[in-house]
Amino acid sequence: MHTMTNAADLLTQTLEQAVDAVVMIDEHNHVILFNAAAERLWGRPREQVLGRNVAMLVPAGIRAQHDDFIQANRDTGIDRIVGSSIELPIERADGCIVWGSMSISRIRMPEKTLYTAFVKDITERRQLDETLKLMSLCLNETDNAVIVTDAEERILHVNTGFTRLFGWSLDEARGQRPQSLLFAHPCCPRRHFDDIETELSLGRSFRSDELVCDRTGHPLWCSMVLNPIAAPGGGRSHTVGILTDITHTKMHEVLQHKVLAAMAREASLTEVMNLVCTEVEHVAPEITATILRVDNDQRLRPLAAPSLPPSYSHALDGAPVGPNAGSCGTAAFRGEPVLVTDIARDPLWADYKHLILPLGRKACWSSPIKAHDGRVLGTFAFYFKECRGPDRLHERLVEVCVDLCALALEREESRARIRQLAFYDPLTGLPNRSLLHAHADQAISRAARNDEPLAVLFIDLDRFKQVNDSLGHPAGDELLRIATRRLQDEVRDADIVGRLSGDEFVVVLTQCDSARATDTVERLLAALSTPCQLGDVVLTPSASIGISLFPDNGRDMETLLHHADMAMYQAKGGGRGRFSFFSDEMNALAQERLALEAALREALSKGQLQLHYQPQLDLESGQLYGVEALARWTHPQLGNISPVHFIPLAEECGLIGALSQWALREACRQLADWRSRGLVIPAVSVNLSPTNFHNLELPRAIAETLRAHTLAPSDLTVEITESVLMDTHPSTLKTIAEIHAQGVRLAMDDFGTGYSSLGYLRQLPVTELKLDKSFVSSLNDDHATRALTHAVIRIGDSLRLTVVAEGVETAAQRSILRSQGYHIAQGYLFSPPLPAPALERWLQARADATS
Repeated sequence: MHTMTNAADLLTQTLEQAVDAVVMIDEHNHVILFNAAAERLWGRPREQVLGRNVAMLVPAGIRAQHDDFIQANRDTGIDRIVGSSIELPIERADGCIVWGSMSISRIRMPEKTLYTAFVKDITERRQLDETLKLMSLCLNETDNAVIVTDAEERILHVNTGFTRLFGWSLDEARGQRPQSLLFAHPCCPRRHFDDIETELSLGRSFRSDELVCDRTGHPLWCSMVLNPIAAPGGGRSHTVGILTDITHTKMHEVLQHKVLAAMAREASLTEVMNLVCTEVEHVAPEITATILRVDNDQRLRPLAAPSLPPSYSHALDGAPVGPNAGSCGTAAFRGEPVLVTDIARDPLWADYKHLILPLGRKACWSSPIKAHDGRVLGTFAFYFKECRGPDRLHERLVEVCVDLCALALEREESRARIRQLAFYDPLTGLPNRSLLHAHADQAISRAARNDEPLAVLFIDLDRFKQVNDSLGHPAGDELLRIATRRLQDEVRDADIVGRLSGDEFVVVLTQCDSARATDTVERLLAALSTPCQLGDVVLTPSASIGISLFPDNGRDMETLLHHADMAMYQAKGGGRGRFSFFSDEMNALAQERLALEAALREALSKGQLQLHYQPQLDLESGQLYGVEALARWTHPQLGNISPVHFIPLAEECGLIGALSQWALREACRQLADWRSRGLVIPAVSVNLSPTNFHNLELPRAIAETLRAHTLAPSDLTVEITESVLMDTHPSTLKTIAEIHAQGVRLAMDDFGTGYSSLGYLRQLPVTELKLDKSFVSSLNDDHATRALTHAVIRIGDSLRLTVVAEGVETAAQRSILRSQGYHIAQGYLFSPPLPAPALERWLQARADATS
């Protein structure tokens, strides 16, 4: 008995000193042994545990079933817990959870059965296992490739990221050297690895961006980090390498750097595009890259195809974009990528496959190059030697390159727009003054070197201001574009056509003497005078052309242009639609014109102009119908200046508006003066320019003028020219209608000589038509003229308009007009235009003759 007691004590002491926790329970599941290790593991002193149910030590989730579970083992004798090891969580007194590995022993005694649990603290190991599992999971699930090598640089392990990225499995890679796998392809630039070994042998990490290849030979840019693992006895036991795929970023960086560098050094667009294709083919040798531009006519224009023969690009040049235009033409048409994996069979290539199949290309993938606003600028295509489509690398290359190509193409567009704005006229597209002078200077230099003649033409459209004022600026712009096309059609490619401003054009004829200049100018005048449609109106334009010759009339463009300008004014002075060569006399004429313009401005400002008045008579009764006010100018030094000279001059230099308003005020003042002195003059007519009707203040100005002189609106007749019928200026018809609404009469002057349209005529509230004197002058001997004048009076009668015949100089003309039914006439037969005092005497003489 004493021996057994000693043995029990010895066992108890042994268990007390055990490293692992020991918990013994009796037949009632009460704890009878709780050693020091158990105290540490559960964080409870044994005083709190001994004698209490062991359920307090088990996880909370199974406490309620714990006694029944142990009792079942006692009752059945089936060892479900003895002899096995389980891992379980242990809840410490402070609430922390630790882990233990528990094995249970059963002690059978005659009167009872005891159970002893041996619990090993595995918290750190379990945490390590969890960490290792997590690390293994992360290692395999990361997109990065991980390689572990031994001291001989042979692969021990690769993760699944390595397999996904490069294609080799662990079994295939194990025992290989990384450089023999990743750097074996010819396109990989790295051939020596001494620098890597030096860094690793010094215990330092090595970092770099490397171009490597996968199992299929496709290049990939990777960020590579190699970390040495030191051996316990010194040296390196392992190396861990991490490779991150940076292909997209690196391709963009490398390509962008090279392309932007080329653009910065002002490389041509073709050079830049060839660079893109060459770099792409270097990265992916299995493809052939091409770039096409889409022009404004939706046709393909080759830019780069460095690996295809030039004949292929020539054959594609000008091919139209469309729904069945190969991969590129269709991609440009759809605005989305087009993949054809079998060119020989695909209907998209039906019209083009004979061009590419002999070159060994069987598939084509084309992507549109788009501007920032969505426009398709071109296409970027990959050709394959097999029937296949693109892989991920190809897709990355396209993603990078289409943006760079778009940048280059939009830059070229911007540069072209800048050149266009700087050197070309935006309306006609012709060279502007700057570019014209530059081209002309070059042509003159060549002519001087080769001792060749050269001609400079200065072209001015006749009555362009009248067209602009009457039909509106859109019609004027269209006339300028029509004139541009006609000029370009009549000159050679070596000749130069430019626009100075307004309706002024310049043509430089190279290798051209006076005879050839004459022939060319005659063709130009004929072409320019061809009728054209401007809106609803058919117009027959004309031009005046001045010609100067190199070297006779000047040896530089400035002089030649000045002399051609002078010659043009001489041509215009001789009538419309004419041309003239420069002569020395033109200098004097030009100086005279400048002096005349200055004198006219002075005459208007100082009141040096006068109005003369021509009577208008009723052909039946002989009574005075009214008088027409006509401007006259007597210069103190130059003498009488004909209206034929100063009226067109006023139109050309912008003084016609002021001249017309002066005439309106002076005529009303004079009529009021006559009325105040008892002279019976029914009305006065005043001519106004079409541009006067653009002024919305004109009705108010007329009303104020009449009111200021106590005149009725019916006392005034405003004469307008037929060109106002074509005026599309928004204020013209409104202004005319307001003047008519006041009661002022409107007369259509020079009827039959301009742009008359009966449809338009009915839209205007005119009360008079004035038959132009050119019809009256040939009444005696021209049956056609008599038929025309008869038609005019019929028109007037049908529209209930008074028709006034101008320029009646003979009794025979008066007789014919009277027989045709004309109501009113004026002309030298009755009286020339007279100053106001002379008209008063004329009226008095008529009164005396009838008394």
